Amino acid sequence: MTGNAMLTRDRKTRIVDAPERGTSSLLYTGADWNFETLGRVFDAVREIGEGEIGLDTYRTQIEVITSEQMLDAYSSVGMPLFYKHWSFGKDFVRNQMMYNKGYQGLAYEIVINSDPCICYIMEENSATMQTLVLAHAAMGHNHFFKNNYVFKQWTDASGIADYLSFAKAFIAKCEERHGVEAVERLIDAAHALQSHGIHRYPGKRSMDLATEERREKERRAHGEALFNDLWRTVPQAKGKKPATKKKLDEERRKAILKLPEENILYFLEKTAPRLQGWQREILRIVRLIAQYFYPQRQTKMMNEGCATWTHHRIMTRLHEKGQISDGSYLEFLHSHTSVVMQPEFDDRRYSGINPYALGFAMMQDIERISLTPTDEDRSWFPDIAGNGDAYGTLKDVWANFRDESIISQYLSPHLIRRMGLFHIVDDHDVEEMEVAAIHDERGYREVRRALARQYDVARRDPDIQVVDVDLAGDRRLELRHNVVDGITLEEKDADRVLQHLADLWGYEVRLIEADDHTVYAEHKAEPMRPFA
Repeated sequence: MTGNAMLTRDRKTRIVDAPERGTSSLLYTGADWNFETLGRVFDAVREIGEGEIGLDTYRTQIEVITSEQMLDAYSSVGMPLFYKHWSFGKDFVRNQMMYNKGYQGLAYEIVINSDPCICYIMEENSATMQTLVLAHAAMGHNHFFKNNYVFKQWTDASGIADYLSFAKAFIAKCEERHGVEAVERLIDAAHALQSHGIHRYPGKRSMDLATEERREKERRAHGEALFNDLWRTVPQAKGKKPATKKKLDEERRKAILKLPEENILYFLEKTAPRLQGWQREILRIVRLIAQYFYPQRQTKMMNEGCATWTHHRIMTRLHEKGQISDGSYLEFLHSHTSVVMQPEFDDRRYSGINPYALGFAMMQDIERISLTPTDEDRSWFPDIAGNGDAYGTLKDVWANFRDESIISQYLSPHLIRRMGLFHIVDDHDVEEMEVAAIHDERGYREVRRALARQYDVARRDPDIQVVDVDLAGDRRLELRHNVVDGITLEEKDADRVLQHLADLWGYEVRLIEADDHTVYAEHKAEPMRPFA
């Protein structure tokens, strides 16, 4: 059933039931805690989260880990199982050095989008911090993972752990059979392209991960059949073809390849002429894991806003019910205010908009509009203003929006004024920056549009697509970067990634950067160490 807590320490797992309470209603006293304390805390947190707020969560698995284990989780992007690669060790050493020297802290928790939802909590946390992170992660993030439409479309929470176990075993087997160096070089190339290994539209959603694991051999056979059908279109005669025949061949080729294709790793997995079956499977592993993380990039602010609002409400209710002391509540408030603090634009600590600050502020503002709206709120948000159902409104927002769309829909003039938001146009061709819109009647909509664009992954990520393959000639792979607002790729990075692509493809690769009117740049790469 939802909510059973599996408390783990030093790899030993046990189920903990809340003990009978004594005369005191406090869940704990002091900073110390044990497994029984966590059991009581989790039950109290769940009673408010699910009972009062109405959250709908996966089962919860709580892992108590050390600081070194937390650093290890950092290096493997928080996943409980992951294949081996030198880059993860590099990240571990760097984070460990920064932590030991006091240059960075560690997260109080890491939460995994899986079923059961896995929450890593630090054993160094005080009892109050354990209560906070359970409210934040086991309730807030857990509900968001299960109910947000982006995660529903793109992730398989019940299958990710088993798939990662399969991936780790498969890659280890490849290392034994083909050598560690060969496998690492392939993963290097795949990692360089993993941000372009994403299907961005639900119509191209892959099957569930359990099915993907079972069909590994079937996929390999299917890929070889597709490969043979593709290369049968290569002409055998050396003479020139009539223009009509050449056009028909081009149309057939593009129809077989379903060009243009934005998912470059998928295209290579299915079509690259020189890759072996095990190499195609590793490309598939990398792209499926990249796809798993894609929703998190679209919902970072909303996800943290949901979890932060949830932990604030739960901790406040625990204090109101006398289940945590005044001292514990003050400890919580100290941590909470540090998390949601937003430095001003001229503060030396400013590094952009804090997603915790904006997310929490928006959730509080939506709650305010639902319960105590102003005339301005009624004009801007007639559908939710004064509906009296703050919890229902928030849960609907958490389920049906992502960062870009919630800002476009629900960033209010009240919040724009309170946060002092304004829009600056910074054009490198112009000597001075222009303040294009401020928090006033004329600027509200422009500020909201400009901020929403910053959270739109379609604008942040370069739109690069495979557009053609010259099968009749030198088999050159043609790609196009559809330039937006004149922003081109950084040349050195583009050349390095293109080299990885050329090695995977096995023939020349050309990338054109252009919009509807201008060709900005052209990049070429020949395979230096092609995979075979």
